[in-house]
Amino acid sequence: MKNKILLLLCMVLCQLTFAQKSRYVPKDKALYDTIAHMDSVMFNAFNTHDMPVLEKVFAEDVEFYNDGGGVSDYGTTMKNFKSMFERNAASGLRRELVEGSLEVYPMPGFGAIEVGEHRFIHKENGKEEVGLMKFVQVWRLKDGQWKATRVISMGH
Repeated sequence: MKNKILLLLCMVLCQLTFAQKSRYVPKDKALYDTIAHMDSVMFNAFNTHDMPVLEKVFAEDVEFYNDGGGVSDYGTTMKNFKSMFERNAASGLRRELVEGSLEVYPMPGFGAIEVGEHRFIHKENGKEEVGLMKFVQVWRLKDGQWKATRVISMGH
């Protein structure tokens, strides 16, 4: 029940923030910079197929919600990344954050909520394909380490 409420809250927050994108100002610039850094660590690892780093940035209790693929836990999420990297070894698959789309909201006593848009780019049949998607990531700060605990990826 708690997870369903969190998911609903994130989806509503996502809709509201995308509608008001031009007015966003971070409440906590240091937190914004930290989460922007963690986002870049996560997706630099994605872009270079660096599984050891991906394994470290996701919490072992992660729940990954994907409107194109359902819900997955940590083990399934890691397996899905490995499979995706194998299938796209020669496609140049990469993720780019849409400039100006990143928003970060403090979650006292837990961490932060990250909201944004990103492009996934790869070559298929000799042609570059681009998919634009929205995402929400809940980050937990525990023992000095930031880890993604909930990921919602939509627009597939």
